[in-house]
Amino acid sequence: MTFRMTSWGLRTAGLLMAGVLAAGCSAPDGGGPAWTAQPGTATAPGPSAPGESASGGSAPASEPATTPETSGAASPGPAATASAWKTFTDPARTVSFDLPEEWIAQSVTPEEGTLAGALKIEVKKQDGTYMAALRTGLPPSDSSCPDAGRKPYTVISSVPVELPGLAGEGTIAPHVVFRVIQGYRYFGSYGITNIVGGADGQACELRNVVRGPAGKGDYSFGDVSVLKAFAPDEKVAPAKPFDTLGQAARYVDESTDFANVQRMLMSLEIKN
Repeated sequence: MTFRMTSWGLRTAGLLMAGVLAAGCSAPDGGGPAWTAQPGTATAPGPSAPGESASGGSAPASEPATTPETSGAASPGPAATASAWKTFTDPARTVSFDLPEEWIAQSVTPEEGTLAGALKIEVKKQDGTYMAALRTGLPPSDSSCPDAGRKPYTVISSVPVELPGLAGEGTIAPHVVFRVIQGYRYFGSYGITNIVGGADGQACELRNVVRGPAGKGDYSFGDVSVLKAFAPDEKVAPAKPFDTLGQAARYVDESTDFANVQRMLMSLEIKN
């Protein structure tokens, strides 16, 4: 069964499709990744964001409750996505997603402790800049959050997608989000999740993870799997530091990189 993104919350400013051209040939079963190029011109689904706080739209009726992750429905911003796209599919055809034609998707060895058949696929720009990683077969994990460790967080962008997930306490329907947590600076991260960050807009960490169906493990697709308020002597990248929430909002609204990443994340398909 294939789960595909929806277009809820997005509006397309323009779409010109001259045709669908093959970029390379799809590999036979058991071979390398399958690639399909899809040239065309599209306006990005780069959402706008509030200046200093999460926006206050209402959650879709299918969601059990309004949370910071579901209350900030985003509309497209001005940033444009790449004009030509291709589709990556793993050899076993269990996952697929679209990415800009010049970007590179490469399968690497999954981390220890993942389930059998787990995947880790890193996505980089043509100059080698890391953009995101798709990880599957992650073991379920929960982390305690003492009150002293809770930090305010803000959902700058949140768009629902149709992906398989395990419902339960503290979960929502899967969303593509950009969230910021407050420390000595504001630290932002994008990814897919069905896990609410924390109660009352405070959390110890924000997990870009979807709790997957029983027996399949969890999966993540984003720049980091876990976002936290970093210490001054810690490496922040690939998470993004900002001096204000306004800077984070402008990144979401104006960055071509974010527009490309959001479109890529929303194209993810997971096949059971």
